[in-house]
Amino acid sequence: MKILALETSTEYCSVALNLDGIVSEQFELVGQKHSECLIDMVASVLRAANVKLAELDGIAYGMGPGSFTGVRIACGATQGLALGANLPVLGVVTLLALAHASGHSKVITALDARMGEIYHAAYELRNGEWHTVSEPCFCKAAQAPVLAGQNWFGSGSGFAAYADELAQRYAGQLVGTDSAAVPRAAAIAELAAQAFAQGKGVDAALAQPLYVRDKVALKTLEREAIAQAKLDA
Repeated sequence: MKILALETSTEYCSVALNLDGIVSEQFELVGQKHSECLIDMVASVLRAANVKLAELDGIAYGMGPGSFTGVRIACGATQGLALGANLPVLGVVTLLALAHASGHSKVITALDARMGEIYHAAYELRNGEWHTVSEPCFCKAAQAPVLAGQNWFGSGSGFAAYADELAQRYAGQLVGTDSAAVPRAAAIAELAAQAFAQGKGVDAALAQPLYVRDKVALKTLEREAIAQAKLDA
């Protein structure tokens, strides 16, 4: 399968192309310039592989959680590209992408969500498939969900920003951490290929970001609604 993947949920921007299991990726630290860089990176990845957009089997994107603006950029770009080429799309949870790229089978993922909080989830790989042990959530690091068992690996910037709190929360359960890990399009492309093969792709119009920080999302949507109402008046 030919799968394009986009990921913009952190200060990094990445685009990957999965051609029958062979994944190529462009990955850059762009700060807040995702919207300026993303489409050029898509064109570059496709051009390097000599693949046209219409030849793809689908487009995947990091659906969040993460930067509110970032996840919207990936979702919106995916919709625009897919609608123009009549392709199905698939959202992949950014925390699952972290787990998949970690190289471990039991993974606690934590991304720094600012304001003293984290985006958190836990996953376990069983018989080649990822299973969600703890659903994505937004919480204080010191109040992260309790997990059973040992040999968990910690992945994500939350383990840098709140190292002491998470070490105490999961005392005796962690075999190691990678606090520099960020969600990447390469992992999304790998996860999406299997999902697309199972027929899980959807129409581009149905693409949605995943927001777990409900209060922030609601306030932003409310502001947009007010602005639109003023334009319509």
